Amino acid sequence: MTTTDVSRLPRLRHETAFGLAAAVIGFCLAASALPSPLYKLYAATWHLDTSTVTLIYATYCFGVLTTLLAVGRISDSVGRRPVIAAGLAGLLASMVLYGYASDVIWLFAARAVQGLSTGVAISAAGAALLELYRHDNPAKTGLYNVVASTLGVGSGGMAGSLLVQYVANPLVTPYVLLAVLVTLLLVGTVLMPETVVSRTAFRITAPGVPRAILAPFVLSGLAVACAWSIVGLFLGLVGAIVPALLHTSSYLPTGGSIMAMGCAGALASVLTQKTAPASQIARGLAIQSAGILGLAGSVTGDGTAVGFLAASVVIGFGMGSAMFGSLRTIGAAAPPDRRAQVMAAFYIIAYAAISLPAIGAGYAARRLGAAPTIQIFGAGIVVVSLATMVLARARHRAAESSTATVQLVSSRT
Repeated sequence: MTTTDVSRLPRLRHETAFGLAAAVIGFCLAASALPSPLYKLYAATWHLDTSTVTLIYATYCFGVLTTLLAVGRISDSVGRRPVIAAGLAGLLASMVLYGYASDVIWLFAARAVQGLSTGVAISAAGAALLELYRHDNPAKTGLYNVVASTLGVGSGGMAGSLLVQYVANPLVTPYVLLAVLVTLLLVGTVLMPETVVSRTAFRITAPGVPRAILAPFVLSGLAVACAWSIVGLFLGLVGAIVPALLHTSSYLPTGGSIMAMGCAGALASVLTQKTAPASQIARGLAIQSAGILGLAGSVTGDGTAVGFLAASVVIGFGMGSAMFGSLRTIGAAAPPDRRAQVMAAFYIIAYAAISLPAIGAGYAARRLGAAPTIQIFGAGIVVVSLATMVLARARHRAAESSTATVQLVSSRT
């Protein structure tokens, strides 16, 4: 089909295209989480140790980071629709690699292609969300972004558990289903309206942050780093902990805990949407820290599966609130002409946080075991969260003071 033929295709309504962009984000996160319950099976089949498993997991994140660093702003130049379509096409290729994987090298290759493609898709889809929103408060697009992301992670983890538990050939069938879904999204993307009006010649531009928005970006970056660090530990190590707590070989509890965390995150973003962004970050990190402390207790010798599940819910609720607050903050601050570039920088922090601690935890788990590793790394996340809470509280007080001053001046005029 030629470019002219494509331009003549009917276009989706803005509301439908908005939902499709959110679905792309959710699918990318679901596809990234789906292999987590399968890692135990991969490890048993190919005799892999914990550090190798976490490296496989983190390869995806490095792929995302590479794309964001190299071409994070590409959709500002060539348009959102072709970039999202290219990312989805790459995801389809990664599903083929997964399906044909016969050893760990194939798995590394599949995760790398998946990460590179996801980086392309989510940066453009995140920017498209902001541009397709047709209501008064564009910062509210962060709500849809968080709901899509957290439900994506949760549903991906649960789907992986169900598929590996009940379907034949569990190292192939999940990727066939994902390939079908990504094909449907790809067809829908071709029909999306383009939201970038003026285009320029493509050039590689590193992600960047305008000096004028540096303060809100730092706060947003720290908040999402705290939120996604614990998600990385979950996705990398939860498969080794939950079966031991329950004394079962079933894969379902692993997916259930990931699903509980993801659903709680989505619920938090809905329930806290009227809270001021900085306050939302501070409260979210406080709740998440309490959940991490509960998680640390649940993985001890005296811990219980119920305690682990409860901690997963609390962590998810705090994570969702903090993540939504960070997206609202950066969404409101990002200049329209550099939106994709700023979002790329934001996601670089997020994916560094979700991958680097997980790699370190994988190596630490070889010496210390999974439970002590989660306790140690969890303590580090709590410390950074407390520091970020202080910054968030200071920003919230400054915003309240500024609002009060404006109201006072208005009342006198």
